[in-house]
Amino acid sequence: MNRLLRILRHRWIDETAARRALDDAALARLAERVRHSETRHSGELRLCVEAGLPWSYLWRRAPPRERALAMFGKLRVWDTEHNNGVLIYLLLAEHAIEIVADRGLARYVAPEQWARLTHTMSAAFKAGRFEDGLGEAIDAVEQLLIQHFPLAAGAANPNELPDSPFVG
Repeated sequence: MNRLLRILRHRWIDETAARRALDDAALARLAERVRHSETRHSGELRLCVEAGLPWSYLWRRAPPRERALAMFGKLRVWDTEHNNGVLIYLLLAEHAIEIVADRGLARYVAPEQWARLTHTMSAAFKAGRFEDGLGEAIDAVEQLLIQHFPLAAGAANPNELPDSPFVG
């Protein structure tokens, strides 16, 4: 994409656009979906939705993946007891989704599997169905966490991270 067009696209979209794409009711449903998911495995899920990239990322032509990695750290997704936190990152300006998994889960899931997963969900985002796409992402990551980090019978998963999506 042309650098100037990319910058304009990211500056045109702001947090109000993110709130239009995912209103308070949708954010509450997504938070509940994360909460319910975390009752089935020992992992931690975090959603992050940003309208556009910060100026510094745009100027140096940074890809959405770089921002997702930065938000993984900023939102402390790496800081879970079993190192099995997962960030699902949505960048509205580019309809880009990135999934960043901590080392506990990343050792079991090949990068190609993550790429297939994000490719499958991109159709929902391109159609403007952001809540549906994020819901699909939660479900897919949940299945991986259940497979590799199931909760023992009678065990509980202490909530280490907020369930509500971060919108910026």
